[in-house]
Amino acid sequence: EPELYGRTTLAEIEQSVRTSAAAHGAEISWFQSNHEGALVEAVQALRGAADGALINTAALTHTSLALRDALLAVRVPFIEIHLTNIFAREPERRRSVLSDLAIGLVCGFGAQSYLLGLDALTAALRDA
Repeated sequence: EPELYGRTTLAEIEQSVRTSAAAHGAEISWFQSNHEGALVEAVQALRGAADGALINTAALTHTSLALRDALLAVRVPFIEIHLTNIFAREPERRRSVLSDLAIGLVCGFGAQSYLLGLDALTAALRDA
């Protein structure tokens, strides 16, 4: 749905985040899956391996208690990211089961949401 999510590919978003992370002196790992279990396992792998995370759980944002529990367990600071403004979408998309655990939420800026989230995350970690 390019009218909602834009035309920037995931590979292009990843490359821009990698470039920005390098400018921040940060290293990143990148993971994408459409499978909830794989995402839960990726979150669980963050413990001891990452200082923070940018997380876009897409439609699972609204329903996945498994991802919420995984984020609670690992206690890694994270920024919740969405390409669209979820609060301007359908009523069922206006709720996040994750946002109260996040240090912040960036939504509605398309691919730029990832870069804004990275800026916020690196600043938060630096100030911690």
